[in-house]
Amino acid sequence: MPGKWDRSSKRLIGENPSHFIQWLLPDAQYQGVPKPKTPTMETKEIEAAFKWVAPDAHKGRPYMSSAGRPQGTSLHVERIATPMLNDPVLLNDWHVVAYAPDIAEGRPMAVRLLEEDIVLWRVGEKIHAWRDLCLHRGTRLSLGKVEHCTLVCPYHGWTYNEEGQCIRFPAHPNQKPPATARTTVYRTQQKYDWVWVSLGNPVHDVPEFPQWDNPAFRKVYCGPYTFAASGPRAIENFLDVTHFPFVHEGLLGDPAHADLNDYAVETTREGVTAKDISVWQPDPDGTGQGARVNYTYKVLRPLTAYFVKSSAGPNFAMLFTITPLAERISTARMYVAMDYGDLTDEQVRQFQEDIIQQDIPIIESQRPELLPLDLQAELHLRSDRTAIAYRKWLRELGLTFGTA
Repeated sequence: MPGKWDRSSKRLIGENPSHFIQWLLPDAQYQGVPKPKTPTMETKEIEAAFKWVAPDAHKGRPYMSSAGRPQGTSLHVERIATPMLNDPVLLNDWHVVAYAPDIAEGRPMAVRLLEEDIVLWRVGEKIHAWRDLCLHRGTRLSLGKVEHCTLVCPYHGWTYNEEGQCIRFPAHPNQKPPATARTTVYRTQQKYDWVWVSLGNPVHDVPEFPQWDNPAFRKVYCGPYTFAASGPRAIENFLDVTHFPFVHEGLLGDPAHADLNDYAVETTREGVTAKDISVWQPDPDGTGQGARVNYTYKVLRPLTAYFVKSSAGPNFAMLFTITPLAERISTARMYVAMDYGDLTDEQVRQFQEDIIQQDIPIIESQRPELLPLDLQAELHLRSDRTAIAYRKWLRELGLTFGTA
């Protein structure tokens, strides 16, 4: 069957990839393969997925040029095993990939983060996060099984210990696996019953959630919600209260009360804080009671934000985080913290479900899909000052993934 390019996973599905390279590299003719009449793949995506290999002279050094086959290389086209993501800000940060209670002992779980496939597996209280790839023949380890504190590949039974080292080749039981038979192990920690993973070397800890250890607050986990939009676009939507009267009319806002007060925004190297934003809400917390409410919003990390009700009355807060599966595919999770009310956890979740399902089609429709960090790319008002500060902060950090 002919191959095809899967945009979401950035993987080639089907037969020999060299059948697709001839039309990508127009200056050469390879194996007489004709150029497709209607190419279905983007040049940049292909360049990021394949490489020409010169086994004799260059020992597999990749060539990413689209100008033609590099001189001296073979016609062999080889898959690059990992995405060529180059965003140190997100690589060296913590991201939520799962709800820890969902990971049962003995049952590996496949997740995705920053275009990398990851397998999670539990031994007692400890959860491991590895690259979801057996080093032998590239099978997903998440399809395997956990036996005696080891993870066993489903294809040929290669057995890995908790450090990621292969310790057994079933086909050669007397052969000791070399040190190179070791999978990629990622840093992980559990906090707020979430599994946080970093693909790099994080310089910050997991963001603080002040209400978590306060017994006066009930904490309700809501999510996950996956949608086709970039992470920064989703965070900016979370920070934007002026859409409440129109996207969430009758729940979080009222078009007759769309005015917004002036409020202060402070930016530091650690994030953005917008204090005492006052909005009228007909049902701000799902209880059916309308009120003008003041909130303080904080951007804690590029893809994690928080707000707390700062006006008098019952207390309410939310921790909101985005898992970037790919540049244009995101998963949102949140915790609602409240010290009042008799709503069940399920009613709280349903309210948040209603809200985010109203947000998703709006976020998915935004163009450009990636968040512009050039402030001249879109028009802004005084009421957008939190979003403006967020974009400036991301630009200062050097974030590129999910931005334009």
